[in-house]
Order: sequence, then structure tokens, then C-alpha cells
Amino acid sequence: MNPDDPIQIADGVVIHADDLAETFIRASGPGGQNVNKVASAVQLRFDAANARGLPERVRERVLALAGQRATKNGVVVIEADRFRTQERNRIDARQRLAALVAKAAEPPPPPRKKTRPSKGAVERRLKSKAGRSTVKRLRGRVSDD
Repeated sequence: MNPDDPIQIADGVVIHADDLAETFIRASGPGGQNVNKVASAVQLRFDAANARGLPERVRERVLALAGQRATKNGVVVIEADRFRTQERNRIDARQRLAALVAKAAEPPPPPRKKTRPSKGAVERRLKSKAGRSTVKRLRGRVSDD
């Protein structure tokens, strides 16, 4: 995965390299004393609000799905520090961004079709309710009639 190559997500959905900015920071997690010396974690910033490879519908969904990872300016920030090497963290951050954009690019689900219970189902439900009502009424106090 060359950092200068655009990331193809779906038809008409592309993440261009100039929409991405990477900064390397010190990571917590695995790495021993190396963690204190080397900036192996990656902070990947994707300017989703101004990305030219995203249709408007996908852009809105990316920002909605990103949640707290998105800033007020429409920049999605992904931090990757799972691995000990900078290169693997870099690949991991790009894969996570691609997965987020791919999820946003999925078509919306078809609208729900309203259904009604059948006449027989309604009658059975009302009959069972009446039966339960009778059972509960019979559990009550016995009168001295």
C-alpha cells in the first residue's frame, strides 16, 4: 500500500492522498522501552468535509459514523497504535479509514413495508387475553354469596 496512491472504496468513492495528513506520535501499548523513544503511533487526519472523492451522501454518512472521531471542521482523526512499527500502524490506520468510508458508501436499506396482523391472529390474541383475564379474576377473593 503506497501512501501516495488513492484508496479506491467503491464506484465514485475515492480517498485521495492529498486529503490525508499523517503525524507520528509516541504510542502506549506494546513495545517495551522502545515506546518511550520512538514515535510509532500514527494519527491519520482525513478532511472529509472537503474531500473531492466523496459524493455528498457518503460525506454526510462518514461524519455521522465517525462520531467523536470527527472534529467540528469535518476532519476525521484515526489513531493507530496497535503495532510496534510505524509502517504497520500506518497501514492499520488507512485500513480503518477505508472500512469507515466503505460502510458509509453502502446503499441505504430498503424502506420498511408496513404489515398488519391477520384477522385470525387478532382473534387468537383477544381470546388468549380474555382467558388470562378470567384466570386472574378467579384468583381474587371469594365472596360469601
